[in-house]
Amino acid sequence: MILTRRNLLRVVFDVNAVRTPKDTLVCVFLRGGADGLNLVVPFEEKAYYKLRPSLGIARPDQTSGDKGINLDGKFALNPKLAPMKELWDEKCLAIIHAAGSEDQTRSHFEAQDLMERASSLETGVSGGWLARHFQCQPAEDRTPLMAVGMGPSLPETLRGAPVAMALESFDEFHLGRNAGSQAALAAALDRLYGHADPDLARSGRQSLSVLDTLDKMRLQPYVPAGGAKYPEGEYGQNLLAVARLIKAGVGLEAATVDLNGWDSHFGQAVLIDGLQEQLAQGLAAFRKDLGAHLAHTTVVVMTEFGRRAYENTAFGTDHGRASCMFVMGGAVKGGRVIADWPGLEEGQLEEPGDLKVTTDYRDVLAEILAKRSGQSKLDKVFPGHEVKFRGVFA
Repeated sequence: MILTRRNLLRVVFDVNAVRTPKDTLVCVFLRGGADGLNLVVPFEEKAYYKLRPSLGIARPDQTSGDKGINLDGKFALNPKLAPMKELWDEKCLAIIHAAGSEDQTRSHFEAQDLMERASSLETGVSGGWLARHFQCQPAEDRTPLMAVGMGPSLPETLRGAPVAMALESFDEFHLGRNAGSQAALAAALDRLYGHADPDLARSGRQSLSVLDTLDKMRLQPYVPAGGAKYPEGEYGQNLLAVARLIKAGVGLEAATVDLNGWDSHFGQAVLIDGLQEQLAQGLAAFRKDLGAHLAHTTVVVMTEFGRRAYENTAFGTDHGRASCMFVMGGAVKGGRVIADWPGLEEGQLEEPGDLKVTTDYRDVLAEILAKRSGQSKLDKVFPGHEVKFRGVFA
């Protein structure tokens, strides 16, 4: 957005002070229903290859072909996710399999809406789960850029947050169209806050300082650290922007990033191979770019539901139930697949042929907020749900 005086005053009145940097949570949503059985393959399950004679990813011990990457003797990464194996080996990446929602809806819109609100069809909670997290924080802890949704509009996850904004690019942040108008507006605002209440004046100066930092970021070329190469497209550029905000120390506590297009009813291999490459390349680049900042960053990757366990006649998969989640961060107890594995044999699947949900996605989100963001009011953030930590963190 072009920051007008009205917008700036809104930020100022919502914000009291810029605090010591906190952990940053980055939520990556794979919209369309990503196939967890394709992303992380249970290759020891004989039923997997019976259910997917064409789409099944080959065992890691196969002598030829495009085979899975062995993780722990039971599960394998899809070969298109190869860049994530380094994260696994570094033990900063954990996988939670057979994860999903208790609601059985197969509607993309309804499932995404419920998951972003961390709600259910029965409870009907309004607003996003991250918004409720921020509502539970003291007002004095709020900062102008504490919550950012990367994209043209604010995601439901942040709907209702005390301070949150949608951001498409750094080009949106400036005080005017040219240097003269920027200087004039900055001087006018400085005079305005110079005679204001001390708390308001401090907030104004801090907001102007954040804007000055963002404006400099907009004007300065950026070279990702560690030789990191982000994938082309919105997803990669949004991750790059989040990395810049984290490294700039502007007080970012949460950011949301989408990767769309996972609805694979037909031609699944062709449709999602590129998406998997983007996902993996983006996470690997993000980790390299952050460097030491990963110690105070957690990334969670989630999707609204998984796919049917068996392939359909169009070489795709239909809407299912459980999928998998990825959690990456410096504090993650990684190098593990965390799963109460339900099995793929006949009688183990949920009708009409889906991988059962054995880990509620809210348990993973709650553990992140509690362990990394200091959230103690989990009953307010996830009302009606009895949280059970899954041991994602040491």
